[in-house]
Amino acid sequence: MAIFLSGYFLLSLQEERSFGTGLFVQLFLCPSLYAFLQSMKLQAYLYLQDGTLLRGQPLGKIGTTGGELCFNTGMTGYQEIYTDPSYYGQIVINTNAHIGNYGTIDSDNESKQVAIRGMICNAFSFTYSRPTAHQSLQDYLAEQGIVGIWGLDTRALVRHIRQKGAMNGVISSENGDPEFLARQLAQLPDMNGLELASAVSTLQPYAFGAPGARFKVAVLDFGVKQNILNNLAACDCQGQVFPAKTTFAELQSFAPDGFFISNGPGDPAAMDYAVQTTRAILEADKPLFGICLGHQLLALATGISTYKMHHGHRGLNHPVKNLITGQCEITSQNHGFGISEFDVAKSDQVVATHINLNDQSIEGIRLKYKRAFSVQYHPESSPGPHDSRYLFEDFVALMQD
Repeated sequence: MAIFLSGYFLLSLQEERSFGTGLFVQLFLCPSLYAFLQSMKLQAYLYLQDGTLLRGQPLGKIGTTGGELCFNTGMTGYQEIYTDPSYYGQIVINTNAHIGNYGTIDSDNESKQVAIRGMICNAFSFTYSRPTAHQSLQDYLAEQGIVGIWGLDTRALVRHIRQKGAMNGVISSENGDPEFLARQLAQLPDMNGLELASAVSTLQPYAFGAPGARFKVAVLDFGVKQNILNNLAACDCQGQVFPAKTTFAELQSFAPDGFFISNGPGDPAAMDYAVQTTRAILEADKPLFGICLGHQLLALATGISTYKMHHGHRGLNHPVKNLITGQCEITSQNHGFGISEFDVAKSDQVVATHINLNDQSIEGIRLKYKRAFSVQYHPESSPGPHDSRYLFEDFVALMQD
């Protein structure tokens, strides 16, 4: 703190003497401290769909951004969260009070780029303490073009979202005029009915896993996380990751032992093309495993409807009960849509395997007459607990049988 205060005093003194700060800062302050001082001098604004206007300090890139507001309760793993393609089109509110304190490292990325549209936190650390980190979170977000805001009462903001429900919002560190912010907000689409998976999917097929592995898996990429592929590879699988709109015939030409339907962003009900492909996989009676969006697509392919949740499940501490074993799993989750428990209850071909112990929503299903199952949460657990990694072994067992 002494360094921050003395640095700020000297910086202010330089400005009063009309010398400019560029050379002074390069000589006497590290870039992260300079970013901190610049942030303290500027203001950022958060404008919500219901007219709420909040003021804080900027982080990341100076600019304006917008998207659906959602909150994540994870205590760690902010880099994995920000690079999860399932967050595409969304602004993440971090409920953990301190963000950025351990910097960033390339191996923590879940995809090639940051997926979120913006970031909100309470206390933002412009410096970091992890010796192996490659750079500060501030530099990382700025390079990725992510606009954010810090210094807000995130507990109050989360309570507001929990009460009012998920809504769109705009962050700006360049213009705080409410009329400007309202115009920006009016241009944002509603997440309901929005197809986003094809925007984050790979453009060309690519291989994963060690050549010569025992099982071949065709992965349909709607925003697949790297650690899902790592877990498949750890279970003696190798295969190909295919673009979102790949046809079943193209997938089948790879001659896989099983199919994987990935996580991803957007409304599953707007993905007719993916539902048709999933139905074709089921008709071929090959082993199929789906996670998150893949879970919702499997449900739609079997006549189970989906719905937009009030504020979604996002965090590392969601309790889920395995209805087959009776055991509870602490799970990592990130979803704003769910499948209808009423449709599952009356279905003659789908049975629930997992339920959320907080709200009784369906967290897993399997088909009675097909070798197919799915879960709503993230067993690859990056970030999060490892309670559910057995599901990858269950998938391998289906291919082995």
